[in-house]
Amino acid sequence: MSSSRELTLIEHLGELRRRVFICLTALIVGAVVAFYFWTELLELLKWPAQDLINRGVVTPIVTQVTERLSTAVKISMVGGFVLALPVILYQVVRFVAPGLMPGERRYLFLFMPGALLAFFCGLAFAYFVLTPRAIPFLLTFGGDVAQTQIRISNLVDVMLRLLLWMGLAFETPVLMYLLAQLGIVSSRMFSRFRKYWVVIAFILGAIITPTFDPLNQTLVAAPLLALYEIGIFLAWLAGRARQREGNEIASLPEGQ
Repeated sequence: MSSSRELTLIEHLGELRRRVFICLTALIVGAVVAFYFWTELLELLKWPAQDLINRGVVTPIVTQVTERLSTAVKISMVGGFVLALPVILYQVVRFVAPGLMPGERRYLFLFMPGALLAFFCGLAFAYFVLTPRAIPFLLTFGGDVAQTQIRISNLVDVMLRLLLWMGLAFETPVLMYLLAQLGIVSSRMFSRFRKYWVVIAFILGAIITPTFDPLNQTLVAAPLLALYEIGIFLAWLAGRARQREGNEIASLPEGQ
């Protein structure tokens, strides 16, 4: 019995090692591809501040010998993660799926495209809605006091932070739906947690947004609140579906 358990543990560790190796390989390949286009990606990250740069209000500068290289590596790693995300999600799902029931496995595989779509929607929201307001505010605040010269690495850090955080935040309703579909949490439990989520949303808004401006914090908190409400609705739909499936199984004659 103990040798059987040991063999099972060894098999699981071997499977985990194989999945991690595939994820790391995908990440490295994605990072290499992103490094080849790092200057184009840098221009995309500069876009929210491009108008200020063109008018001479803001001047991007480099203050360290290795700053250009470290910035290129950072952009490449984050770009590689985004490119490798479908592979990473798929490997996670394939590793977890064998321990679930067939019905639960189906929902887990359906979770993957929804999670990808939600992540890229978060990136789009951050890039086209949040950063065009947050970045110019930060760069022009108190502009009559001193001339603005921003380190390019600092601008990239802020942009990548906003993009990644919002991409992850947009996973909220998808994750809530999955948890409800697996029967771990119900929509009623999520509804009771709503008042705490309001506080959490504004705390996350303060953390994600690199400014104390209430407008920019609200730009982050408002979609988080809306996403939570969407998640409650999706959890309710999942609960109805589970209840319907349970009633159909209970109505079947014995032996079928």
